[in-house]
Amino acid sequence: MPSSSEILLHGLFWSALTIGTYFLAKRIYLRWRQPFLMPLAITPALLILIVVTADETYRDYIRSTGWLVSLLGPAMVAFAVPIYEQRALIARHWPVLVVGMLAGTATAILSGWTFASLVGLDDALRLSLLPRSVSTPFAMVVSSDIGGAPDLTAVFVVLTGVFGAILGELMLTILPVKSALARGALFGVAAHASGTAKAHEIGHEEGSVAGLVMVLVGLLNVLVAPLIAHGLPYL
Repeated sequence: MPSSSEILLHGLFWSALTIGTYFLAKRIYLRWRQPFLMPLAITPALLILIVVTADETYRDYIRSTGWLVSLLGPAMVAFAVPIYEQRALIARHWPVLVVGMLAGTATAILSGWTFASLVGLDDALRLSLLPRSVSTPFAMVVSSDIGGAPDLTAVFVVLTGVFGAILGELMLTILPVKSALARGALFGVAAHASGTAKAHEIGHEEGSVAGLVMVLVGLLNVLVAPLIAHGLPYL
């Protein structure tokens, strides 16, 4: 059995490696702004490669870096800041924002559940897939509340964010969407944090709207989680 000092060194090593890999990924993306080089995409890929090469188990890795996951709780509180900063925007456009959030949330949940059912995934996987279109702090809370696997949900969130940001940018080159409100909401509803980062690259107003919508959609998902748990399994 490893000693306490060995456990501590093990935790420090993997925590430092995780943080360092993320900052390296950010520098790579700033140098070469390619969709597949987004930090949210290459950080997990690099860490998986390192963990497998080092013959480390996921259980040991997450035991060493679990404190990083626990920071998601305070991050949820910080999400109140963009809501306050954009209160004037909410007051002007709340009907459109509400309709967009409801439509986006319903589409994400129903499409995920339908396709998961068609390919025969079990209930645990389907429930883990439902909150994939909201930011990780919200998604993991929702997944836990409805009986999913939060760790697995986090993987689905990453994949959704990466592909959502890529496809969202492609859609803006095809569709005649000129409004900053619509462009930002597109990323915020469908691709959460990754989409918000991409929206900020397009424009400041688009990024602000995407961040606001991302938070509001996350709150909406947390509030309706009990309804999801009791309703969809019977559809």
